[in-house]
Amino acid sequence: MTLSRFAAPLALAAAALAASASAQAQADPGKLVDAFESTFGKHEGYRRSGAKGLCATGEFVGSAEARALSVASAFGGKPVPVVVRFSVGGANPNAADNTKTQRNLALQFNLPDGESWQMGNISAPVFGAATPEQLLGRVESLRPDPATKAADPAKVKAFADANPEVLLQGRYFASQPVPASFASVNYWGVHAFAFVDARGRKTWGKWVFEPIGGAAGLSDDEAKAKGPNFLAADLRERVKAGNVAFDFQLQIADSGDKLDSAVVPLPAERRKVSLGKLRITEVAPDGGGACLALTFIPTVLPKGVEPSADPLLGARAAPYAIGLGRRLGEGARQ
Repeated sequence: MTLSRFAAPLALAAAALAASASAQAQADPGKLVDAFESTFGKHEGYRRSGAKGLCATGEFVGSAEARALSVASAFGGKPVPVVVRFSVGGANPNAADNTKTQRNLALQFNLPDGESWQMGNISAPVFGAATPEQLLGRVESLRPDPATKAADPAKVKAFADANPEVLLQGRYFASQPVPASFASVNYWGVHAFAFVDARGRKTWGKWVFEPIGGAAGLSDDEAKAKGPNFLAADLRERVKAGNVAFDFQLQIADSGDKLDSAVVPLPAERRKVSLGKLRITEVAPDGGGACLALTFIPTVLPKGVEPSADPLLGARAAPYAIGLGRRLGEGARQ
């Protein structure tokens, strides 16, 4: 296998890994990747999370409101090329599309002068844990017993009772319908970021990508009729018709809002500002595409956007880089 085509993704991941050295001291990133493999299964070549997905490309045009908030080149007003990956949550590349589980929208904005902006957005306003240690504990509590091939209910309950935050995301998904499409569900960033203007003033907030056509779900009967593998074909059809676009909105934090937790969303009444429009223009025809060798690290940021002190945000680069290295060595697959 020739690795030269993967040099840029590996270099970007390595830079983000170095930048997150302090976060690595909090939790062993290799142990977290190992835990994901042991608990959810190892599928060689596939991502350890969001294994079932497909690549797409698009363009983003920033708004005047965004330019007032940040000097980030993404908001310059001209179309910016974007590498996109849609996926179903979990480590199983054969996961069913018609279940009440997570959907993901991962993005890489290819900006002028070699800058990149990467992000991973999910179809819930909260993450599945508050800290790297809590995430590791949750994953380990779900590990199947070798004898029964199922998680020990007592261990699962004990950990959840001691860490109630890990149940918030699951409750949200249970309250929502199965998404009708990758193109008809909201995708939240869950972490807080600062948007920095030309005078150095910072505006803090959390973002969400909202489908221009509105969110839409399926009834239980509709989801059953769709079957387990409808999302990719549906997305290709919608993109071909020119009907897939998202409004990139920033929800502005107020004084006293909690900015260092991915399990505490901002209050619903907080004001939103449209940062621009993301339009999906093409979907890869097969299991390849521009996103194949990418890992989307949310601390790869452009000038004008800064991370919060959320412990999960800083800790994501290291396991992502380790997972990428393993996947490329196995032969990267969608």
